[in-house]
Amino acid sequence: MIAFLKAGHIASLSLWCAGLLALPIILQVYGRRGKTHTQAGFGEFRQVLHVGYTRVVTPAAVIAIIFGTVLIVQLQLRADWLMAKLAVVAMMVLLHAWLGHMILKTTEGRGSYQMPSPLFAVPCGILLIFLALVLVLAKPDLTAVLERLPQFLHQSQERDLPSDLVPI
Repeated sequence: MIAFLKAGHIASLSLWCAGLLALPIILQVYGRRGKTHTQAGFGEFRQVLHVGYTRVVTPAAVIAIIFGTVLIVQLQLRADWLMAKLAVVAMMVLLHAWLGHMILKTTEGRGSYQMPSPLFAVPCGILLIFLALVLVLAKPDLTAVLERLPQFLHQSQERDLPSDLVPI
């Protein structure tokens, strides 16, 4: 069971990471071709980005997160490196959402949206993927880093949630 979960997590994570790197490049290279200035070319550009984002990259991200969550529960993991990796995954989710926003603005703007350069998204994606790999493979001892954090982050504040935030 664990081997299946790990294989599914790695496969879907690989596809998600590839998409985080490929989508901004597709936006830049494919979107700046002269062919996208025609109606047919722009339609093809929109279709490639829409299918890539909604039917390949986003499902891969969701599946990777589900498999990863099940692995954490099954293996009963609770380590400092894992918490750091989850923070990196949260940043990958933010990058993913930003790419979705960029795709929407680019493909729905009737050519009026100035596409940002992938010089921001690609290095951010590479850095986040590298950090996640280092944290998972090296499983570093982060005690020295955690000791530098403010004291209130180390202890429970033993406060109840405000009643507005409690759904039941």
